[in-house]
Amino acid sequence: MGETAMRLRKLMDYVSTRKCVLFFDEFETIGKERGDTHETGEIKRVVSSLLLQMDELPSYVTIIGATNHPELLDKASWRRFQLRMILQPPTRANISMWLERFQQKHNVQFGYASETIAKKLLGSSFAEVEEFGLLVLRRYILSLPNDDVRSIVSETLRDWEDITNKVDIKTYPTED
Repeated sequence: MGETAMRLRKLMDYVSTRKCVLFFDEFETIGKERGDTHETGEIKRVVSSLLLQMDELPSYVTIIGATNHPELLDKASWRRFQLRMILQPPTRANISMWLERFQQKHNVQFGYASETIAKKLLGSSFAEVEEFGLLVLRRYILSLPNDDVRSIVSETLRDWEDITNKVDIKTYPTED
């Protein structure tokens, strides 16, 4: 804190000199609702400064903001974006296809039909599905020379259910 507005100014000065795409991941951290009574005056100044700086950027600079918490964004932040997209979580078929490609890429077979695992992972984002796949792969590598991947997948699915039940993961209706 204290340097955020200055660093944003340096960033905006830099990007205004070239055609580019400026991508803000977790945009709610700097485009946060200024009316939030739990926030300090500093973050409110940062948001105001950011919005003014965004308005000053030349038209050849494209800004993309990503968030998992659109409800936290300041209304004025929303007005700075001409296009808004909501990315739905992958369908069961999408997850199944991803799992097939993951297994091919890493030369490992999970021991279950991809559709079966996809059913258990339904409601997860692609990032979460990748996290699952990498967790299985790490556990598999650490268990070598044991090559019982199926039991590792079963154990990881049980752990996954425990994790997702403890964490408030939003699920969205998807196609099967």
